[in-house]
Amino acid sequence: MARPVSSFRCTECGWTTLKWAGRCGECQQWGTVVDTTVKASLARALKPASVTGAGVARPITHVDTTAVSHWPTGIAEFDRVLGGGIVPGSVILLSGEPGVGKSTLLLEVASKAAAAKSRVLYVSAEESVSQVRLRAERTGALQPELYIAAETDLATILGQIDAIQPNLVIVDSVQTVASSLSDGLAGMPSQVREVASTLIRVAKDRNLPILLVGHVTKDGSIAGPRLLEHLVDVVCQFEGDRQSALRFVRALKNRFGSTDEVGCFEMTGDGIAEVPDPSALFLSRGSTPVSGTCVTVALEGRRAMPVEVQALVIKTQAPNPRRVTNGVDSSRVAMLLAVLERRASLSGLGSMDVYVSTVGGIRLTEPAADLAIALAIASAFKDKPIAQGAVAFGEISLAGEVRPVSAAKLRAAEAARLGFTIRLDAEAGAIGTAVAAAIATGQSARDAELDRAF
Repeated sequence: MARPVSSFRCTECGWTTLKWAGRCGECQQWGTVVDTTVKASLARALKPASVTGAGVARPITHVDTTAVSHWPTGIAEFDRVLGGGIVPGSVILLSGEPGVGKSTLLLEVASKAAAAKSRVLYVSAEESVSQVRLRAERTGALQPELYIAAETDLATILGQIDAIQPNLVIVDSVQTVASSLSDGLAGMPSQVREVASTLIRVAKDRNLPILLVGHVTKDGSIAGPRLLEHLVDVVCQFEGDRQSALRFVRALKNRFGSTDEVGCFEMTGDGIAEVPDPSALFLSRGSTPVSGTCVTVALEGRRAMPVEVQALVIKTQAPNPRRVTNGVDSSRVAMLLAVLERRASLSGLGSMDVYVSTVGGIRLTEPAADLAIALAIASAFKDKPIAQGAVAFGEISLAGEVRPVSAAKLRAAEAARLGFTIRLDAEAGAIGTAVAAAIATGQSARDAELDRAF
């Protein structure tokens, strides 16, 4: 009799080791390494299986792709992220913070699909049927072809699929469904892996698209084993700030399209609404130029959006001046303050309170916003406005150099489309030159406005 080969495997990431360990050496999770000892003779006893029919390998040029084309969901912003729509037989995982609007978005997707005469099965494992009905009434998602079931057992869900024969299945959420074939409570790695693999097998066998809702942990990652993200075809992240109504959907993984697209939505009292052109959301409404404001063009995926940066600089008697930021990186602002004081001759700036914020609650993380932040601070420090038709984008180095940024042509084209006639970018060369040019254009614009007034 063959001796058993000792092997231990992590249930979270699949890492294997010959000796047991309390902590996984790959994902650093505690208590996830289990014994998977098998007999050595089992591997040698495996024999090749005969392949017949449609399972025989064939040239890739002979594979028919007409049956796997995208079909639109009726929500253009969601289709943009998916690469044109939902592919039959695909499994899509949508994750996000609690209360961000995942269920509302997928209920809208279900309503649009049902309105197009497609039978949809919406399985809610967290809410009752009456609760889903109330939300559907509020958002106007009532459709006769939309079937709702409140189930947490995987076998019952499969029975619902057999009975209804839907064209689209939505499961909310995969962490609250349990299978009797796996030990443990719902949400445990073994249960999530069993439920996901079963639903994926059903989707592939029946050419049935399935949308899964996924919970996230406190650090923002998807709850459950990392294997879940590998199994599904598309992983979408639903992002949004609780203080803002704006929501973004971006694809972290997409086997059928690009991961550069971003969908914009807005949460309203009647549900979730598309924002095909979010340009006006991040600009102030004032018609008179005010010091301390500058507009930049930020990129969300492939989408260029103008964002207004506002700054306020005031004197302080405190020994440690305050640096308050909202929507921008505080360490980046501290670096720009040092560069402005040293390279743009703004002496005394380091001893003042500085407040920097974005309009609309959007967060700027890319270095392309450096120039706009610096110009807004310089404008507030000098108390001189920048011209209303000016836009700035560029990265600033510690030497005071304004560097070019990625997708500069796309940013410039979006700025021109929105009517910005003055562009400040890497052509300025140095931050001091850019500050002087911005202040001069703003002063000229104010003088011209006063001449027209009198």
